[in-house]
Amino acid sequence: MNKTGYYAPDSTLPPQTALLSDRAVVTEAYTVIPRGVMRDIVTSVLPEWDGTRAWVLNRPVSGGATTFAQYLMEVAPGGGAQKPEPQETVESFIFLLEGALSLTIEGERHELTPGGFAYLPPASNWQAANDGGELVKFQWIRKAYEPLAGHTPKVVVGNEKDIAPGAMPETDNKWRTTRMLPVDDLAYDMHINVVTFEPGASIPFAETHVMEHGLYVLEGKAVYRLNEDWVEVQEGDYMSLRAFCPQACYAGGPSNFRYLLYKDVNRQIRL
Repeated sequence: MNKTGYYAPDSTLPPQTALLSDRAVVTEAYTVIPRGVMRDIVTSVLPEWDGTRAWVLNRPVSGGATTFAQYLMEVAPGGGAQKPEPQETVESFIFLLEGALSLTIEGERHELTPGGFAYLPPASNWQAANDGGELVKFQWIRKAYEPLAGHTPKVVVGNEKDIAPGAMPETDNKWRTTRMLPVDDLAYDMHINVVTFEPGASIPFAETHVMEHGLYVLEGKAVYRLNEDWVEVQEGDYMSLRAFCPQACYAGGPSNFRYLLYKDVNRQIRL
């Protein structure tokens, strides 16, 4: 955990004396990428971005989650992009972990600080810049937008700290969800939430549903049930879950367990 309250991993290589074992798991039902494997050696350079490197956490692959791509982005001072998104049919969601990111959207400037977020509809005119003196780290989720006649998504900018989370039913507010996109508007074909569990709280049944998930752990630790397996996760870990992967968890403490959650919603199944 860093001073912002949102974990961003240290990417330096471990020493040669370190053991090779870790918690990384890839199955046809789910993938777990622990923070310990997000190292310098596995970064990508994106052509549209200057002074930037990216850890690709999810891409559509056969047997895995197929509806989205997700990155952990690191932008050096002076870095950024004048045309960050190369595909006009793709929508984006940015969630800031560390530093300060300047976003200019349709000519209007916004300053994102940790917990800040922005939803960018497809074909948006937007730019991103690190105008400060420290590294900027953020989660970037990209999805091919599925148009729906009569419904047009709008830009959404805010900070999750300014949104009152909603308690899940019958949980005494120990399991709550901060919803950063409108949940009752069919213009949006994905939801992005911050989910919070207090120590000892749980998902008390195996959720099994059509929605794919990308989960980046912001804070704390938990034991997650994924398909047939119990997997320990902590801040900085990432999970992608394909459709119908059974899932549940227990929050381990001593702090709250919090994660950024993507899911695809609001569209008919295409056959």
